[in-house]
Amino acid sequence: MRIDIATKLAVVLSLGLTLSPLSARALDQGAAAPETPAEQAEAPFRLLMVEQDGCAYCRMWNADLGPIYPKTPEGKLAPLEHVQLRSDWDSGLEIGPRPVFTPTFILLEGTREVGRIEGYPGEDFFWGLLGMALRSAGADLPQPQ
Repeated sequence: MRIDIATKLAVVLSLGLTLSPLSARALDQGAAAPETPAEQAEAPFRLLMVEQDGCAYCRMWNADLGPIYPKTPEGKLAPLEHVQLRSDWDSGLEIGPRPVFTPTFILLEGTREVGRIEGYPGEDFFWGLLGMALRSAGADLPQPQ
């Protein structure tokens, strides 16, 4: 699933997101993230963050959302895995075109790409776009309120 700029804008305007209500609730409750490799392997999805050295938007994402992402419902459903753009990370994966921009977030179900967010559009866009991608892939993630 590719998400274009018009869709991104529609998400932010229609939902007015800063943090999904579920994510905010998880942070308030101190929800635990899948921490062991076994727990991560049991998660139905994985979120690859394709990044590279010197990427200002990668640093922004890591500073803004990196600490809270594993504590959110989204982070439990799709644990984050950082990969370098210029490494051989995509061997054995069924993905669309190899990313050119960083960060690129690729949502995987098993080894198959089921969603992609290119760039870091800020917190408002990110949570809405990730939620849309997860729900579109069949994740049990309630609609934001």
